[in-house]
Amino acid sequence: MRCEQEMMDLIINRAKEDERVRAVYMNGSRTNQKVPKDIFQDYDIVYVVKETYSFINDEDWIHGFGDILIFQEPDRNSRENGLETNFEESYGYLMLFKDGNRIDLHIETKEHMRGHYLNDKLTVPLLDKDNCLPSIPEPTDSDYHVKKPSESMYLSCCNNFWWCQQNIAKSLWRDELPYAKFMMESVVRQDLNRMVEWWIGTTTNFGVSTGKVGNLLKKQLPESHWNKYSATYSDDNYENIWDSLFISGELFRELGKDIANHLSFSYPSHEDEEMTEYLKQVRGLSSDAKEVVK
Repeated sequence: MRCEQEMMDLIINRAKEDERVRAVYMNGSRTNQKVPKDIFQDYDIVYVVKETYSFINDEDWIHGFGDILIFQEPDRNSRENGLETNFEESYGYLMLFKDGNRIDLHIETKEHMRGHYLNDKLTVPLLDKDNCLPSIPEPTDSDYHVKKPSESMYLSCCNNFWWCQQNIAKSLWRDELPYAKFMMESVVRQDLNRMVEWWIGTTTNFGVSTGKVGNLLKKQLPESHWNKYSATYSDDNYENIWDSLFISGELFRELGKDIANHLSFSYPSHEDEEMTEYLKQVRGLSSDAKEVVK
């Protein structure tokens, strides 16, 4: 596997040798000093180019970065799926090489760069042939820190968390596993994750990021909280799904009350209590029940 220095030399030297490339910068996890380095970190690279179509029309040039195991062109895929894209401004290549390295390389015009370069504070300039890259401060992940919620945001999260659990309950009774899992993972979990992130924010003065899709939660939560959180993931067994649902409620309740105390909010205990009792009733229903609540 090529080391980091080899990869960076390759990325920069190829840009130096290609007169179409006028500048290079990097963002992503490799520019964030708070993220531990490991063998799976991508190289998130942007080449600022004179124009894009000479690259797009002759893609042999990407093979100069190494032996490709598989690659993806997300912009082309987006266009083929009916989404609006502008190949003249920017285009991306995601490349996984046979030695395990990965480069996410985007090409963009100077005009496109000027509209986006300052948007990501985790940006490091690597090469600038024309002095076209604007000046930026040292990279920081502050844009990704957990943001303090307003009380209305907090109450909306609580309401949606408890409301959507009735969808899981009825789909379990109906023997509709796909819908139950969808509601649990795509809806209810999102609200649980928000509450987890806000709780971490209250313990860190809202000065940290929880990472991509919460990948840092295990390191940031106390062991007791993490054990509950991990137990909210279940398999296809209905009893296990029910158990994970009630554990989700326990954790949400505990964290929600802590946050309410910290931020002087009011935790909606009535929604919690009513829905928890409702879930217990539905869990106990027979498969041929004629009434939800007697």
